[in-house]
Amino acid sequence: MPSLRQTPLWARLEPAVRWLGERLRPLVGARARALLDRQIQLAGDFWGLLPEELVALSVLSLVGASSAALVYGVLAAKSVMLYVTLAAVLGAMLPYLYLSGVEQERKKRIQHGLPAMIDLVSLALSAGLDFPGALRQVLDKTSNPGDALMEEVQIMLHELSVGKTRKEALLQLPERVPGESVTEFVSAVVQAEERGNPLAEVLTIQAVASRQRRSVRAEETASRAGVKMFGPI
Repeated sequence: MPSLRQTPLWARLEPAVRWLGERLRPLVGARARALLDRQIQLAGDFWGLLPEELVALSVLSLVGASSAALVYGVLAAKSVMLYVTLAAVLGAMLPYLYLSGVEQERKKRIQHGLPAMIDLVSLALSAGLDFPGALRQVLDKTSNPGDALMEEVQIMLHELSVGKTRKEALLQLPERVPGESVTEFVSAVVQAEERGNPLAEVLTIQAVASRQRRSVRAEETASRAGVKMFGPI
């Protein structure tokens, strides 16, 4: 698993998390399971976790943080209960906060890379390739196969290879990566297919619109940063 190679700490924790998750499975209700599973999916199937394993990771984080706070409180002769309580709350929340950060970063990277990907698909279609062939060309030309957007391209190609229609494979993308740019890209491709419009031309227009939207988001982010800096000043 790439996650085990990229995160040595997770490689050590993984057996304990899987074991504890199996024991906690009966305690995780259907609604909580659905919400946690959705969060894991939006984070790109983060570490291959199951919902109960995310709860197990939270429990282990809580125990670890509480133990560290207990030792610190005793050695420093501080208010032990206060430190342990605060550490327990922070430890329990830490996996969910980290997962939320991964989700937001993944969404941002996909939206940032989408215009360039659309351009490459459009060029490949203009050169005579079909849509799956154009997606394979994007994968072949990328310098970072592990990028979040390239992972989504691989998923779409896999779904097409197992018999799903182009529309079915595309409509799954906004489910995994909610966002205006992604939704408009999918809608443009689906509508072009249904109406018989030249897909390469449609995607060229879509790439320009996606870049404009990205510029607007960058300007809005810069404006908010200026307002946030004004307070401390």
